[in-house]
Amino acid sequence: MKDFKNAIIECVPNFSEGVNMDIIKQITNEIESVKGVQLLDVDPGKATNRTVVTFVGNPHVVIEAAFLAIKKAGELIDMRNHKGEHPRMGATDVCPLIPISGITMEEAVVFANLLGKRVGEELGIPVYLYEYAAIASYKTNLAEIRSGEYEGFATKILKPEWKPDYGEAKFNEKSGATVIGVRDFLIAYNVNLNTTSTRRANSVAFDIREKGRQKKDAAGKAVKDAQGEAVWEPGLLKSVKAIGWFIEEYGIAQISMNLTNAAVTPLHVAFDTSCERATARGMRVTGSELVGLVPLDAILEAGKYFLRKQQRSVGVSEAELIKIAVKSMGLDELGPFDPQKKIIEYRLRDANIKKLVSMTVAGFAEETASESPAPGGGSISAYCGALGAALATMVANLSSHKKGWDSRWEEFSNHAEQGQSLMSELLDLVDEDTNAFNMIMSAFGLPKGNDAEKESRKAAIEAATIYAIKVPFRSMELSFNSFDLIHAMADKGNPNSVSDAGVGALCARAAVKGCYLNIKINAQGLAEHPEVKPLLERAEAMNTEADTKEQEIWKLVLSKIK
Repeated sequence: MKDFKNAIIECVPNFSEGVNMDIIKQITNEIESVKGVQLLDVDPGKATNRTVVTFVGNPHVVIEAAFLAIKKAGELIDMRNHKGEHPRMGATDVCPLIPISGITMEEAVVFANLLGKRVGEELGIPVYLYEYAAIASYKTNLAEIRSGEYEGFATKILKPEWKPDYGEAKFNEKSGATVIGVRDFLIAYNVNLNTTSTRRANSVAFDIREKGRQKKDAAGKAVKDAQGEAVWEPGLLKSVKAIGWFIEEYGIAQISMNLTNAAVTPLHVAFDTSCERATARGMRVTGSELVGLVPLDAILEAGKYFLRKQQRSVGVSEAELIKIAVKSMGLDELGPFDPQKKIIEYRLRDANIKKLVSMTVAGFAEETASESPAPGGGSISAYCGALGAALATMVANLSSHKKGWDSRWEEFSNHAEQGQSLMSELLDLVDEDTNAFNMIMSAFGLPKGNDAEKESRKAAIEAATIYAIKVPFRSMELSFNSFDLIHAMADKGNPNSVSDAGVGALCARAAVKGCYLNIKINAQGLAEHPEVKPLLERAEAMNTEADTKEQEIWKLVLSKIK
Protein backbone atom coordinates (compact mmCIF):
# COMPACT_ATOMS: atom_id res chain seq x y z
CA MET A 1 0.00 0.00 0.00
CA LYS A 2 1.22 3.51 -0.79
CA ASP A 3 2.44 5.46 2.21
CA PHE A 4 1.78 8.86 0.53
CA LYS A 5 4.77 10.40 2.30
CA ASN A 6 5.84 12.11 -0.91
CA ALA A 7 2.32 12.98 -2.03
CA ILE A 8 1.11 16.57 -1.68
CA ILE A 9 -2.43 17.72 -1.12
CA GLU A 10 -3.74 21.20 -0.52
CA CYS A 11 -6.40 21.97 2.06
CA VAL A 12 -8.47 25.17 1.89
CA PRO A 13 -10.82 25.36 4.90
CA ASN A 14 -13.20 28.33 5.14
CA PHE A 15 -13.85 29.50 8.71
CA SER A 16 -16.82 31.66 9.67
CA GLU A 17 -14.72 34.40 11.25
CA GLY A 18 -13.14 37.27 9.35
CA VAL A 19 -12.99 40.07 11.93
CA ASN A 20 -11.42 38.77 15.15
CA MET A 21 -7.79 38.20 14.22
CA ASP A 22 -7.05 36.58 17.58
CA ILE A 23 -9.50 33.78 16.82
CA ILE A 24 -8.08 33.36 13.33
CA LYS A 25 -4.55 33.21 14.73
CA GLN A 26 -5.50 30.55 17.28
CA ILE A 27 -6.93 28.41 14.47
CA THR A 28 -3.88 28.81 12.21
CA ASN A 29 -1.60 28.08 15.19
CA GLU A 30 -3.21 24.63 15.34
CA ILE A 31 -2.41 24.08 11.68
CA GLU A 32 1.20 25.20 12.08
CA SER A 33 1.66 22.95 15.12
CA VAL A 34 1.64 19.88 12.85
CA LYS A 35 5.12 19.03 11.59
CA GLY A 36 5.34 18.79 7.82
CA VAL A 37 2.48 21.21 7.11
CA GLN A 38 3.22 24.45 5.27
CA LEU A 39 0.76 27.30 5.84
CA LEU A 40 0.57 29.19 2.55
CA ASP A 41 -2.14 31.80 2.91
CA VAL A 42 -4.58 33.34 5.38
CA ASP A 43 -7.18 35.56 3.72
CA PRO A 44 -9.73 37.16 6.08
CA GLY A 45 -12.71 39.15 4.80
CA LYS A 46 -14.52 41.55 7.12
CA ALA A 47 -17.71 41.95 5.06
CA THR A 48 -18.06 38.20 4.51
CA ASN A 49 -16.93 37.53 8.11
CA ARG A 50 -15.03 34.58 6.72
CA THR A 51 -11.39 33.52 6.45
CA VAL A 52 -9.98 31.28 3.75
CA VAL A 53 -6.87 29.40 4.87
CA THR A 54 -4.57 27.46 2.55
CA PHE A 55 -2.00 24.87 3.62
CA VAL A 56 -0.20 21.90 2.04
CA GLY A 57 1.66 18.76 3.01
CA ASN A 58 1.39 15.00 2.68
CA PRO A 59 -2.17 13.69 3.19
CA HIS A 60 -1.54 12.27 6.67
CA VAL A 61 -0.29 15.52 8.19
CA VAL A 62 -2.82 17.64 6.28
CA ILE A 63 -5.87 15.82 7.65
CA GLU A 64 -4.37 15.96 11.16
CA ALA A 65 -3.92 19.74 10.81
CA ALA A 66 -7.42 20.10 9.34
CA PHE A 67 -8.93 18.14 12.25
CA LEU A 68 -7.19 20.32 14.84
CA ALA A 69 -8.28 23.49 13.03
CA ILE A 70 -11.91 22.33 12.81
CA LYS A 71 -11.81 21.44 16.48
CA LYS A 72 -10.42 24.85 17.47
CA ALA A 73 -12.91 26.68 15.24
CA GLY A 74 -15.73 24.75 16.92
CA GLU A 75 -14.48 25.89 20.31
CA LEU A 76 -14.03 29.57 19.42
CA ILE A 77 -16.75 30.39 16.84
CA ASP A 78 -20.39 30.55 17.91
CA MET A 79 -22.63 30.35 14.84
CA ARG A 80 -25.60 31.64 16.84
CA ASN A 81 -24.00 35.08 16.67
CA HIS A 82 -22.55 34.93 13.15
CA LYS A 83 -23.45 37.44 10.45
CA GLY A 84 -21.78 37.77 7.05
CA GLU A 85 -22.36 38.32 3.35
CA HIS A 86 -21.17 34.87 2.27
CA PRO A 87 -23.46 31.81 2.47
CA ARG A 88 -22.41 29.57 5.39
CA MET A 89 -23.64 26.69 7.52
CA GLY A 90 -20.91 26.09 10.08
CA ALA A 91 -17.94 27.39 12.07
CA THR A 92 -15.77 25.48 9.62
CA ASP A 93 -18.07 25.94 6.67
CA VAL A 94 -16.24 23.88 4.08
CA CYS A 95 -12.97 21.96 4.08
CA PRO A 96 -11.89 20.72 0.65
CA LEU A 97 -8.83 18.59 -0.11
CA ILE A 98 -7.15 19.19 -3.48
CA PRO A 99 -4.65 16.66 -4.90
CA ILE A 100 -1.47 18.43 -6.04
CA SER A 101 1.00 15.62 -6.78
CA GLY A 102 1.58 11.93 -6.08
CA ILE A 103 -2.07 11.22 -5.26
CA THR A 104 -5.22 10.64 -7.32
CA MET A 105 -8.71 12.01 -6.73
CA GLU A 106 -9.88 8.54 -5.66
CA GLU A 107 -7.03 8.22 -3.15
CA ALA A 108 -7.74 11.69 -1.77
CA VAL A 109 -11.37 10.65 -1.20
CA VAL A 110 -10.12 8.05 1.29
CA PHE A 111 -8.49 10.81 3.32
CA ALA A 112 -11.62 12.98 3.13
CA ASN A 113 -13.57 10.11 4.66
CA LEU A 114 -10.98 9.62 7.40
CA LEU A 115 -11.21 13.30 8.28
CA GLY A 116 -15.02 13.36 8.08
CA LYS A 117 -15.32 10.32 10.35
CA ARG A 118 -13.12 11.90 13.02
CA VAL A 119 -14.95 15.23 12.91
CA GLY A 120 -18.38 13.60 13.10
CA GLU A 121 -17.54 11.09 15.84
CA GLU A 122 -15.01 12.94 17.99
CA LEU A 123 -16.30 16.52 17.72
CA GLY A 124 -20.03 15.92 17.34
CA ILE A 125 -20.19 18.14 14.24
CA PRO A 126 -22.39 16.82 11.41
CA VAL A 127 -20.34 16.25 8.25
CA TYR A 128 -21.41 16.11 4.60
CA LEU A 129 -19.14 14.89 1.83
CA TYR A 130 -19.16 16.77 -1.48
CA GLU A 131 -17.68 16.92 -5.00
CA TYR A 132 -15.56 13.80 -5.72
CA ALA A 133 -16.16 12.48 -2.19
CA ALA A 134 -19.98 12.77 -2.39
CA ILE A 135 -21.86 9.60 -1.49
CA ALA A 136 -25.06 10.72 -3.25
CA SER A 137 -25.20 12.64 -6.53
CA TYR A 138 -27.41 15.39 -5.11
CA LYS A 139 -24.72 16.13 -2.53
CA THR A 140 -22.03 16.77 -5.14
CA ASN A 141 -22.76 20.50 -5.32
CA LEU A 142 -21.70 22.53 -2.28
CA ALA A 143 -24.44 25.11 -2.90
CA GLU A 144 -27.13 22.39 -2.66
CA ILE A 145 -25.77 21.12 0.65
CA ARG A 146 -25.47 24.66 2.03
CA SER A 147 -28.92 25.75 0.77
CA GLY A 148 -30.92 27.24 3.66
CA GLU A 149 -27.65 28.05 5.43
CA TYR A 150 -27.15 27.82 9.19
CA GLU A 151 -30.54 29.33 9.98
CA GLY A 152 -32.42 26.59 8.12
CA PHE A 153 -30.27 23.71 9.20
CA ALA A 154 -32.15 22.68 12.35
CA THR A 155 -35.05 21.58 10.14
CA LYS A 156 -33.02 20.37 7.16
CA ILE A 157 -30.88 17.90 9.13
CA LEU A 158 -34.01 15.99 10.23
CA LYS A 159 -34.99 15.17 6.65
CA PRO A 160 -33.93 11.61 5.71
CA GLU A 161 -32.20 12.76 2.52
CA TRP A 162 -30.09 15.22 4.52
CA LYS A 163 -28.89 12.78 7.14
CA PRO A 164 -25.17 13.60 7.68
CA ASP A 165 -22.58 11.30 6.13
CA TYR A 166 -20.75 11.34 9.45
CA GLY A 167 -22.02 12.34 12.89
CA GLU A 168 -25.54 12.33 14.29
CA ALA A 169 -28.58 13.83 12.58
CA LYS A 170 -28.72 16.38 15.36
CA PHE A 171 -28.40 20.15 14.99
CA ASN A 172 -25.22 21.49 16.58
CA GLU A 173 -26.32 25.01 17.53
CA LYS A 174 -22.87 26.36 18.23
CA SER A 175 -20.80 24.85 15.41
CA GLY A 176 -23.41 24.16 12.73
CA ALA A 177 -22.28 21.60 10.15
CA THR A 178 -19.16 21.14 8.03
CA VAL A 179 -18.78 20.07 4.41
CA ILE A 180 -15.65 18.04 3.62
CA GLY A 181 -14.67 16.80 0.20
CA VAL A 182 -12.22 16.47 -2.65
CA ARG A 183 -12.25 18.83 -5.60
CA ASP A 184 -10.19 20.17 -8.46
CA PHE A 185 -8.12 23.28 -7.90
CA LEU A 186 -10.69 26.07 -7.48
CA ILE A 187 -9.99 29.72 -8.11
CA ALA A 188 -12.00 32.00 -5.81
CA TYR A 189 -12.33 35.24 -7.72
CA ASN A 190 -14.28 38.47 -7.16
CA VAL A 191 -14.96 41.12 -9.80
CA ASN A 192 -15.53 44.70 -8.59
CA LEU A 193 -18.36 46.83 -10.00
CA ASN A 194 -19.01 50.57 -9.93
CA THR A 195 -22.32 50.05 -8.14
CA THR A 196 -23.58 49.45 -4.63
CA SER A 197 -26.56 47.38 -5.81
CA THR A 198 -26.49 43.70 -4.91
CA ARG A 199 -29.44 43.16 -7.24
CA ARG A 200 -27.55 44.54 -10.21
CA ALA A 201 -24.43 42.58 -9.29
CA ASN A 202 -26.59 39.46 -9.18
CA SER A 203 -27.95 40.22 -12.63
CA VAL A 204 -24.41 39.97 -14.01
CA ALA A 205 -23.66 36.90 -11.89
CA PHE A 206 -26.74 35.13 -13.28
CA ASP A 207 -25.71 36.08 -16.82
CA ILE A 208 -22.33 34.40 -16.51
CA ARG A 209 -22.66 31.50 -14.08
CA GLU A 210 -23.25 28.02 -15.49
CA LYS A 211 -26.48 27.56 -13.53
CA GLY A 212 -27.87 30.78 -14.97
CA ARG A 213 -31.24 32.05 -13.75
CA GLN A 214 -34.79 30.84 -13.39
CA LYS A 215 -36.77 31.12 -16.62
CA LYS A 216 -39.80 33.42 -16.53
CA ASP A 217 -42.74 33.88 -18.87
CA ALA A 218 -43.88 37.15 -20.47
CA ALA A 219 -45.77 38.06 -17.30
CA GLY A 220 -42.67 37.59 -15.19
CA LYS A 221 -43.90 34.39 -13.59
CA ALA A 222 -41.44 31.54 -12.96
CA VAL A 223 -41.70 28.75 -15.54
CA LYS A 224 -41.95 25.19 -14.19
CA ASP A 225 -41.65 21.80 -15.85
CA ALA A 226 -44.15 18.93 -15.79
CA GLN A 227 -42.91 17.84 -12.38
CA GLY A 228 -43.39 21.32 -10.98
CA GLU A 229 -39.66 22.04 -10.83
CA ALA A 230 -38.23 25.40 -11.80
CA VAL A 231 -36.83 25.67 -15.33
CA TRP A 232 -33.40 27.28 -15.55
CA GLU A 233 -31.80 29.25 -18.37
CA PRO A 234 -28.05 28.40 -18.44
CA GLY A 235 -25.50 31.18 -18.15
CA LEU A 236 -22.57 31.91 -20.45
CA LEU A 237 -19.68 30.23 -18.65
CA LYS A 238 -19.21 26.57 -17.85
CA SER A 239 -17.64 25.51 -14.52
CA VAL A 240 -18.45 28.88 -12.94
CA LYS A 241 -20.49 29.52 -9.81
CA ALA A 242 -21.37 33.15 -9.06
CA ILE A 243 -23.45 35.43 -6.86
CA GLY A 244 -23.58 39.18 -6.35
CA TRP A 245 -23.04 40.88 -3.02
CA PHE A 246 -22.26 44.25 -1.45
CA ILE A 247 -18.95 44.66 0.38
CA GLU A 248 -19.36 47.37 3.00
CA GLU A 249 -15.62 47.40 3.69
CA TYR A 250 -14.97 48.73 0.17
CA GLY A 251 -18.34 50.36 -0.50
CA ILE A 252 -18.89 48.41 -3.73
CA ALA A 253 -20.82 45.46 -5.07
CA GLN A 254 -18.95 42.44 -6.41
CA ILE A 255 -19.57 39.39 -8.52
CA SER A 256 -18.19 36.59 -6.36
CA MET A 257 -17.12 33.60 -8.45
CA ASN A 258 -15.74 30.13 -7.99
CA LEU A 259 -13.97 28.90 -11.12
CA THR A 260 -14.20 25.17 -10.56
CA ASN A 261 -12.24 24.23 -13.68
CA ALA A 262 -9.90 26.88 -15.05
CA ALA A 263 -9.18 24.72 -18.09
CA VAL A 264 -12.84 25.13 -19.11
CA THR A 265 -13.27 28.78 -18.12
CA PRO A 266 -9.92 30.53 -17.54
CA LEU A 267 -9.52 33.51 -15.24
CA HIS A 268 -9.21 36.03 -18.08
CA VAL A 269 -12.37 34.76 -19.78
CA ALA A 270 -14.32 35.14 -16.52
CA PHE A 271 -13.02 38.71 -16.22
CA ASP A 272 -13.72 39.74 -19.80
CA THR A 273 -17.19 38.19 -19.82
CA SER A 274 -17.99 40.02 -16.57
CA CYS A 275 -16.88 43.26 -18.25
CA GLU A 276 -19.10 42.61 -21.27
CA ARG A 277 -22.20 41.79 -19.24
CA ALA A 278 -21.64 44.65 -16.78
CA THR A 279 -21.37 47.10 -19.68
CA ALA A 280 -24.53 45.69 -21.25
CA ARG A 281 -26.34 46.39 -17.98
CA GLY A 282 -25.02 49.93 -17.61
CA MET A 283 -22.21 49.19 -15.18
CA ARG A 284 -18.44 49.06 -15.37
CA VAL A 285 -15.90 46.62 -13.94
CA THR A 286 -13.28 48.57 -11.97
CA GLY A 287 -10.99 45.71 -10.97
CA SER A 288 -10.97 42.30 -9.34
CA GLU A 289 -9.41 40.28 -6.53
CA LEU A 290 -8.21 36.74 -5.96
CA VAL A 291 -9.18 35.09 -2.69
CA GLY A 292 -6.51 32.63 -1.63
CA LEU A 293 -3.96 31.29 -4.09
CA VAL A 294 -3.90 30.92 -7.85
CA PRO A 295 -1.90 28.57 -10.12
CA LEU A 296 0.93 30.24 -12.02
CA ASP A 297 -0.39 29.06 -15.40
CA ALA A 298 -3.70 30.87 -14.84
CA ILE A 299 -1.89 34.20 -14.42
CA LEU A 300 0.57 33.60 -17.27
CA GLU A 301 -2.23 32.66 -19.69
CA ALA A 302 -4.11 35.79 -18.66
CA GLY A 303 -1.03 37.90 -19.35
CA LYS A 304 -0.65 36.36 -22.81
CA TYR A 305 -4.35 36.83 -23.54
CA PHE A 306 -4.26 40.56 -22.82
CA LEU A 307 -1.02 41.04 -24.76
CA ARG A 308 -2.57 39.33 -27.78
CA LYS A 309 -5.58 41.64 -27.53
CA GLN A 310 -3.11 44.53 -27.82
CA GLN A 311 -1.37 42.76 -30.73
CA ARG A 312 1.83 42.63 -28.73
CA SER A 313 4.39 39.85 -28.41
CA VAL A 314 3.70 37.26 -25.73
CA GLY A 315 7.35 36.14 -25.75
CA VAL A 316 8.22 38.16 -22.67
CA SER A 317 9.41 37.20 -19.20
CA GLU A 318 7.28 35.49 -16.59
CA ALA A 319 7.44 38.62 -14.45
CA GLU A 320 6.20 40.80 -17.32
CA LEU A 321 3.28 38.43 -18.05
CA ILE A 322 2.27 38.56 -14.39
CA LYS A 323 2.47 42.36 -14.39
CA ILE A 324 0.26 42.58 -17.51
CA ALA A 325 -2.30 40.19 -15.98
CA VAL A 326 -2.45 42.12 -12.71
CA LYS A 327 -2.87 45.50 -14.40
CA SER A 328 -5.33 44.23 -17.04
CA MET A 329 -7.66 42.65 -14.48
CA GLY A 330 -7.08 45.26 -11.77
CA LEU A 331 -6.01 42.59 -9.29
CA ASP A 332 -4.34 45.29 -7.20
CA GLU A 333 -7.34 47.64 -6.96
CA LEU A 334 -8.35 46.70 -3.41
CA GLY A 335 -4.86 45.91 -2.15
CA PRO A 336 -1.35 45.03 -3.35
CA PHE A 337 -0.97 41.85 -5.41
CA ASP A 338 2.24 40.13 -4.33
CA PRO A 339 3.03 37.22 -6.70
CA GLN A 340 5.28 35.64 -4.08
CA LYS A 341 2.30 35.35 -1.75
CA LYS A 342 -0.59 34.77 -4.17
CA ILE A 343 0.82 32.27 -6.71
CA ILE A 344 0.87 28.72 -5.37
CA GLU A 345 4.06 27.59 -7.15
CA TYR A 346 5.95 30.57 -5.74
CA ARG A 347 4.75 29.80 -2.23
CA LEU A 348 5.90 26.18 -2.54
CA ARG A 349 9.42 27.11 -3.55
CA ASP A 350 12.07 26.44 -0.94
CA ALA A 351 13.51 29.87 -0.20
CA ASN A 352 16.53 28.25 1.45
CA ILE A 353 17.76 26.64 -1.78
CA LYS A 354 20.55 28.73 -3.26
CA LYS A 355 20.12 28.84 -7.04
CA LEU A 356 22.84 29.90 -9.43
CA VAL A 357 20.36 31.62 -11.74
CA SER A 358 19.19 33.80 -8.85
CA MET A 359 22.67 35.24 -8.34
CA THR A 360 23.96 38.48 -9.75
CA VAL A 361 26.14 38.20 -12.85
CA ALA A 362 29.17 39.00 -10.71
CA GLY A 363 28.09 36.53 -8.04
CA PHE A 364 27.72 33.74 -10.59
CA ALA A 365 31.20 34.48 -12.01
CA GLU A 366 32.74 34.56 -8.55
CA GLU A 367 31.04 31.29 -7.58
CA THR A 368 32.39 29.68 -10.76
CA ALA A 369 35.89 31.01 -10.04
CA SER A 370 35.93 29.61 -6.48
CA GLU A 371 37.74 26.45 -5.35
CA SER A 372 34.55 24.38 -5.64
CA PRO A 373 34.40 22.16 -8.78
CA ALA A 374 30.74 23.15 -9.31
CA PRO A 375 29.39 25.10 -11.03
CA GLY A 376 31.64 24.10 -13.89
CA GLY A 377 31.62 23.77 -17.65
CA GLY A 378 28.18 22.14 -17.82
CA SER A 379 26.42 24.96 -15.99
CA ILE A 380 28.34 27.59 -17.95
CA SER A 381 27.46 25.87 -21.24
CA ALA A 382 23.76 25.82 -20.33
CA TYR A 383 23.99 29.50 -19.46
CA CYS A 384 25.65 30.28 -22.80
CA GLY A 385 22.76 28.49 -24.49
CA ALA A 386 20.25 30.53 -22.46
CA LEU A 387 22.00 33.76 -23.54
CA GLY A 388 21.87 32.69 -27.20
CA ALA A 389 18.12 32.02 -26.92
CA ALA A 390 17.65 35.29 -25.02
CA LEU A 391 19.30 37.31 -27.80
CA ALA A 392 17.10 35.66 -30.44
CA THR A 393 14.06 36.42 -28.27
CA MET A 394 15.11 40.04 -27.96
CA VAL A 395 15.37 40.40 -31.76
CA ALA A 396 11.92 38.80 -32.13
CA ASN A 397 10.35 41.18 -29.61
CA LEU A 398 12.01 44.23 -31.19
CA SER A 399 10.79 43.06 -34.59
CA SER A 400 7.21 42.64 -33.35
CA HIS A 401 7.20 46.31 -32.30
CA LYS A 402 9.06 47.69 -35.31
CA LYS A 403 7.32 50.64 -36.95
CA GLY A 404 5.71 49.60 -40.23
CA TRP A 405 5.74 45.91 -39.31
CA ASP A 406 2.44 45.93 -37.38
CA SER A 407 0.94 43.20 -39.57
CA ARG A 408 3.78 40.86 -38.59
CA TRP A 409 3.43 41.16 -34.79
CA GLU A 410 2.00 37.64 -34.41
CA GLU A 411 4.76 36.07 -36.53
CA PHE A 412 7.45 37.54 -34.30
CA SER A 413 5.42 36.93 -31.15
CA ASN A 414 5.46 33.21 -31.95
CA HIS A 415 9.23 33.35 -32.44
CA ALA A 416 9.66 35.21 -29.14
CA GLU A 417 7.48 32.71 -27.29
CA GLN A 418 9.62 29.87 -28.67
CA GLY A 419 12.76 31.69 -27.54
CA GLN A 420 11.38 32.25 -24.05
CA SER A 421 10.64 28.54 -23.75
CA LEU A 422 14.19 27.58 -24.82
CA MET A 423 15.74 30.15 -22.51
CA SER A 424 13.61 29.12 -19.52
CA GLU A 425 14.49 25.43 -19.77
CA LEU A 426 18.18 26.18 -20.30
CA LEU A 427 18.21 28.39 -17.19
CA ASP A 428 16.74 25.49 -15.20
CA LEU A 429 19.53 23.28 -16.55
CA VAL A 430 22.19 25.69 -15.24
CA ASP A 431 21.38 24.54 -11.71
CA GLU A 432 20.44 21.01 -12.70
CA ASP A 433 23.94 20.41 -14.09
CA THR A 434 25.41 21.29 -10.69
CA ASN A 435 22.80 19.08 -8.99
CA ALA A 436 23.86 16.19 -11.26
CA PHE A 437 27.50 16.66 -10.25
CA ASN A 438 26.51 16.65 -6.57
CA MET A 439 24.58 13.40 -7.10
CA ILE A 440 27.78 11.76 -8.38
CA MET A 441 29.72 13.00 -5.36
CA SER A 442 27.01 11.64 -3.03
CA ALA A 443 27.14 8.26 -4.74
CA PHE A 444 30.91 8.08 -4.33
CA GLY A 445 30.40 8.79 -0.62
CA LEU A 446 28.27 5.68 -0.07
CA PRO A 447 29.71 2.90 2.12
CA LYS A 448 31.73 0.18 0.37
CA GLY A 449 32.40 -2.36 3.13
CA ASN A 450 30.74 -5.67 2.26
CA ASP A 451 29.88 -7.03 -1.19
CA ALA A 452 26.27 -5.86 -1.05
CA GLU A 453 27.32 -2.29 -0.19
CA LYS A 454 29.90 -2.33 -2.96
CA GLU A 455 27.31 -3.42 -5.52
CA SER A 456 24.83 -0.82 -4.30
CA ARG A 457 27.48 1.90 -4.45
CA LYS A 458 28.53 0.86 -7.96
CA ALA A 459 24.93 0.95 -9.18
CA ALA A 460 24.36 4.38 -7.59
CA ILE A 461 27.52 5.79 -9.22
CA GLU A 462 26.48 4.47 -12.63
CA ALA A 463 22.93 5.86 -12.31
CA ALA A 464 24.22 9.28 -11.18
CA THR A 465 26.78 9.36 -14.00
CA ILE A 466 24.16 8.54 -16.63
CA TYR A 467 22.03 11.37 -15.27
CA ALA A 468 25.09 13.64 -15.44
CA ILE A 469 25.29 12.75 -19.16
CA LYS A 470 21.60 13.32 -19.81
CA VAL A 471 21.57 16.81 -18.31
CA PRO A 472 24.25 18.36 -20.59
CA PHE A 473 22.79 16.37 -23.49
CA ARG A 474 19.47 18.16 -22.95
CA SER A 475 21.30 21.50 -22.74
CA MET A 476 23.13 20.64 -25.96
CA GLU A 477 19.90 19.65 -27.69
CA LEU A 478 18.10 22.87 -26.71
CA SER A 479 21.07 25.03 -27.69
CA PHE A 480 21.32 23.24 -31.03
CA ASN A 481 17.59 23.73 -31.61
CA SER A 482 17.98 27.46 -31.00
CA PHE A 483 20.04 27.81 -34.22
CA ASP A 484 16.86 27.71 -36.34
CA LEU A 485 15.32 30.55 -34.33
CA ILE A 486 18.55 32.58 -34.42
CA HIS A 487 18.84 32.06 -38.18
CA ALA A 488 15.24 33.22 -38.70
CA MET A 489 15.91 36.37 -36.68
CA ALA A 490 19.13 37.12 -38.59
CA ASP A 491 17.29 36.60 -41.87
CA LYS A 492 13.85 38.17 -41.22
CA GLY A 493 14.17 40.11 -37.99
CA ASN A 494 14.74 43.79 -37.30
CA PRO A 495 17.83 44.65 -39.43
CA ASN A 496 19.06 47.00 -36.73
CA SER A 497 19.50 43.98 -34.42
CA VAL A 498 21.14 41.57 -36.86
CA SER A 499 24.45 41.74 -34.95
CA ASP A 500 22.62 40.57 -31.81
CA ALA A 501 21.45 37.50 -33.72
CA GLY A 502 25.07 36.91 -34.72
CA VAL A 503 26.22 37.01 -31.09
CA GLY A 504 23.35 34.64 -30.25
CA ALA A 505 24.73 32.16 -32.79
CA LEU A 506 28.18 32.35 -31.19
CA CYS A 507 26.64 31.68 -27.77
CA ALA A 508 24.68 28.72 -29.12
CA ARG A 509 27.79 27.23 -30.71
CA ALA A 510 29.77 27.66 -27.49
CA ALA A 511 26.95 25.97 -25.59
CA VAL A 512 26.80 23.00 -27.96
CA LYS A 513 30.60 22.55 -27.89
CA GLY A 514 30.78 22.93 -24.12
CA CYS A 515 27.98 20.43 -23.50
CA TYR A 516 29.67 18.01 -25.89
CA LEU A 517 32.85 18.08 -23.79
CA ASN A 518 30.84 17.40 -20.61
CA ILE A 519 29.03 14.50 -22.20
CA LYS A 520 32.29 12.98 -23.46
CA ILE A 521 34.13 13.22 -20.16
CA ASN A 522 31.21 11.81 -18.15
CA ALA A 523 30.66 8.98 -20.64
CA GLN A 524 34.15 7.52 -20.22
CA GLY A 525 33.71 3.80 -19.53
CA LEU A 526 29.99 3.91 -20.45
CA ALA A 527 30.21 4.44 -24.23
CA GLU A 528 28.53 1.09 -24.99
CA HIS A 529 25.86 1.39 -22.31
CA PRO A 530 22.40 1.08 -23.98
CA GLU A 531 21.21 4.38 -22.46
CA VAL A 532 24.41 6.27 -23.26
CA LYS A 533 25.37 5.02 -26.73
CA PRO A 534 22.50 6.70 -28.66
CA LEU A 535 23.11 9.97 -26.77
CA LEU A 536 26.77 9.92 -27.76
CA GLU A 537 25.92 9.27 -31.41
CA ARG A 538 23.48 12.18 -31.49
CA ALA A 539 25.91 14.42 -29.60
CA GLU A 540 28.61 13.73 -32.20
CA ALA A 541 26.25 14.73 -35.00
CA MET A 542 25.11 17.94 -33.25
CA ASN A 543 28.71 18.88 -32.46
CA THR A 544 29.65 18.68 -36.14
CA GLU A 545 26.47 20.36 -37.44
CA ALA A 546 26.81 23.24 -34.98
CA ASP A 547 29.87 24.54 -36.84
CA THR A 548 27.96 24.58 -40.13
CA LYS A 549 24.89 26.27 -38.66
CA GLU A 550 26.92 28.94 -36.86
CA GLN A 551 28.91 29.71 -40.03
CA GLU A 552 25.72 30.07 -42.09
CA ILE A 553 24.37 32.61 -39.61
CA TRP A 554 27.74 34.37 -39.42
CA LYS A 555 27.87 34.85 -43.20
CA LEU A 556 24.23 35.99 -43.27
CA VAL A 557 24.85 38.56 -40.53
CA LEU A 558 27.97 39.96 -42.23
CA SER A 559 26.09 40.24 -45.54
CA LYS A 560 23.52 42.49 -43.88
CA ILE A 561 26.02 44.80 -42.14
CA LYS A 562 27.14 47.37 -44.71
